[in-house]
Amino acid sequence: MSLVDHKGILLESGTNELEIVEFEVGNNKFGINVIKVKEIIQPMPVTFIPHAHPHVEGIIQLRGEVLPVVDMLQVLGIPATERNPQQKYIVAEFNKQRVVFHVDNVTQIHRISWNQIEKPSDMYHGGTSQVIGVIKQENSMILLLDFERIMVEINPESGIQIEEVRKLGERERSEKRIVVAEDSPLLRKLLFETLNEAGYVNVDFYENGRDALDYLESLVAEGKDVTKEVQLIVTDIEMPQMDGHHLTKQVKSNARLSAIPVIIFSSLITDDLRHKGDEVGAEDQISKPEIAELILRIDQLIL
Repeated sequence: MSLVDHKGILLESGTNELEIVEFEVGNNKFGINVIKVKEIIQPMPVTFIPHAHPHVEGIIQLRGEVLPVVDMLQVLGIPATERNPQQKYIVAEFNKQRVVFHVDNVTQIHRISWNQIEKPSDMYHGGTSQVIGVIKQENSMILLLDFERIMVEINPESGIQIEEVRKLGERERSEKRIVVAEDSPLLRKLLFETLNEAGYVNVDFYENGRDALDYLESLVAEGKDVTKEVQLIVTDIEMPQMDGHHLTKQVKSNARLSAIPVIIFSSLITDDLRHKGDEVGAEDQISKPEIAELILRIDQLIL
């Protein structure tokens, strides 16, 4: 099942909607953004890799490309019972890497708004959860998973590396103020550390686009010159309540905010999807985890 044709009718940029592929692991329902999914295929023989990470079953060859297979039962800590005969491989691409997720079944595609996705409560979420959002249905819930975190846990090198900033050499401290919209606690921590290392010490973090926009609009309501208060916005794309494309569209359509440069920093920046950020007016789009590239672009825009 290829999703390329399906994506051709995908949503206009900045509508705050997304489509998710619903899949099952054990008897539980989970979701992945359709933008991350290249295709869904039947399982095939896996080549074992000695001393691989426990979550990695091995590798497969798909049209000449060697891809790792990640067992979602292991990732999610679900006891291995007899596998569903409907099991599937989800071939995904994000963070400039391709990977295969082994799931028990793929059931359907849902179109929903980001404001229908609830942020997980700290009560059950904790600091290490792989869940970034909860989609309530009439008789059940779908958990939206943090696939970037899942991959960083398997391969820490695929995440943001503070060493990349240190390679830029000695840097001066800057008082320029940056607003960052990022829902992942892990990414917020890493961005705080790396931006600080780069000399940007005046950074405000918001958990989603809605909170960031509320803050920016409050400055407008107070009659302040917002460009003197905030010099740059960095936003993720996938966030509960309001995604980064919709945030960018709202900023660029507000005459009091539109002069603030916006950089979209996301695992979803690919050649195929770059047009979405262009359509909503972002100054630049940089793929995670290219933190050094992000820092250099911030320098160009505000120093």
